[in-house]
Amino acid sequence: MRALGIDLGDSRIGVAVSSGSVATPLEVVHRSGDRARDHRRLADLAAECEVDFVVVGMPLSLDGSVGPAARKIRAEVTVLERCLSVPVETYDERLTTVTAERSLREQGLDAKERRKVVDKVAAAVLLQAWLDHRAGTQKDAE
Repeated sequence: MRALGIDLGDSRIGVAVSSGSVATPLEVVHRSGDRARDHRRLADLAAECEVDFVVVGMPLSLDGSVGPAARKIRAEVTVLERCLSVPVETYDERLTTVTAERSLREQGLDAKERRKVVDKVAAAVLLQAWLDHRAGTQKDAE
């Protein structure tokens, strides 16, 4: 099963892909100011990667509640779903950017280098968490 992980940000959109059980950072899409254009780019990536699912990070509050940021993403996901030919799921993305930043710092990347890739690495962290959760859920069902 292939999946695309998407971390929707205000300026950049991080994208990751999986071809089974491992998520890999793919691309950073810079917001163009035209949401429809940005969504078409994401739909093109989903088609190019031949994914079965798209997973979008949901920025829940630290206590797990749905705050203003999550409501904003939920509204964008509703529009994004119309451009995609595969199912879209949301998944808790709390602390994915923090985890990505920490990993990149440990790899010795300076702030400028980290800024270029942190969004796609955060998307990979999100997608990997979703894959791991899905694998655990499927094992529990057996």
